[in-house]
Amino acid sequence: MTGPAPTPLLLGHEIYRASSYGGWHPLRIPRVSTVMDLTRALGWVAPGQYRRSPRAKPVAVTLFHDPDYIAALVAAEAAQAVSETVRQRHGLGTTACPVFPEMWRRPATSAGGSLLAGELLRTPGVIHHPAGGTHHAFRDRAAGFCYLNDPVLAMLAMRRAGVRRIVYVDIDAHHADGVESAFAGNPDIRMISVHEERRWPFTGALDDTGGGSAINLPVPKGFNDTEFAFVLNELILPATAAFRPDAIVLQCGADAVEEDPLSRLALSNGAHWSAVAALRALTDRFLVLGGGGYNPWSVGRLWTGVWGVLNGHEIPDRLPSEAESILRALRWDNRRAGRAPPTHWFTTLADRPRPGPLRGELRARVATLRRRVGTETVLAG
Repeated sequence: MTGPAPTPLLLGHEIYRASSYGGWHPLRIPRVSTVMDLTRALGWVAPGQYRRSPRAKPVAVTLFHDPDYIAALVAAEAAQAVSETVRQRHGLGTTACPVFPEMWRRPATSAGGSLLAGELLRTPGVIHHPAGGTHHAFRDRAAGFCYLNDPVLAMLAMRRAGVRRIVYVDIDAHHADGVESAFAGNPDIRMISVHEERRWPFTGALDDTGGGSAINLPVPKGFNDTEFAFVLNELILPATAAFRPDAIVLQCGADAVEEDPLSRLALSNGAHWSAVAALRALTDRFLVLGGGGYNPWSVGRLWTGVWGVLNGHEIPDRLPSEAESILRALRWDNRRAGRAPPTHWFTTLADRPRPGPLRGELRARVATLRRRVGTETVLAG
């Protein structure tokens, strides 16, 4: 990068504080509102750094989504019900993507933030949009808690603004199937997805190239910080740099940390922060999205730390009392962790590092992908 570093921008909205997918759903927990509160309590949001996310209008999201699907989604919110035909055709009103009061307005706000980010990144900038990262939605169908695919919308907005080559890195525990499908065969978009093997949506195999430039690395359960550092340095960073992107989008799903109930991975939040810092150094157009994450403490702490890293703030060993009070006020009805959360979930942002063995199977998979990327680089040159 050249020139002065741009001042990062944080996108948020109060709708995330007031809405929920329902009392039984994994996304019943507060997430973005915790990040908004913690960043302010830490004094990390300077004047002009926070911007209220706009709500996308239906026509705006047809940049990617099918108009009939969007009409069905808007109608489902208004009626608070869907027909069996709509459920089967569009995936609305399912266990994963239920009918709830803000089922259009909430994802439309996330999509509006990503569309805004894409437009703003026509010029160099750094944006953290923790409500983004809904990577499972397809053009005409909701899936995996995702009604609109805001990462796709962000990248399409960038392309419309003149940004040509984009690398999309996804470190969520689940494969970025909707993003891969949207850009299959597009030579100007490289997707790198690191996700848990044999986990829903059961896509993203090692040999899956997504029609050309996608790189998929399924990792085994227990994936640890040592292994993440290896993957970051030996695969993600060189594959990103070799693509020579004009912009980088990082989906920073928090469900790959050890405390998350919907994965079997074992990362600390420091692994995610290392990816944020390393990728930030490779571009002057950088968008960091949220994604998965179903433990309210680990999500809030991780994404708040992302904002700290983007701004160069030192992560405190002990949180100030105002920030600690925010974390102590969280509630989670998880029978085990929610009833007896450890003290450090209240008092710190940073997890202790979680090193472990670097397994041979992971080394072999990375070597396979490096050979593929090396071949592509030679051909491109």
